[in-house]
Amino acid sequence: MPKLKVSNDQEILREAEEVLYKHLGPSKATRFWISVAKGSGDYLKLKEELFQGETVDTLYESIKTRRKRRTST
Repeated sequence: MPKLKVSNDQEILREAEEVLYKHLGPSKATRFWISVAKGSGDYLKLKEELFQGETVDTLYESIKTRRKRRTST
């Protein structure tokens, strides 16, 4: 398995922000950040829904595929 580069928290937040703005648009992304800042919801439940059936390997492959697509456009 290839070595993984572990990002610091600021890099992860910056990348997440880019993804949200790109896929949700500014309005929905902003609403998302506001709701997260309030601390509402159940992150553990959301995490289980978002990553159900995923492993580190499947997530890694998904990230590699998305990065390839992003750099080829």
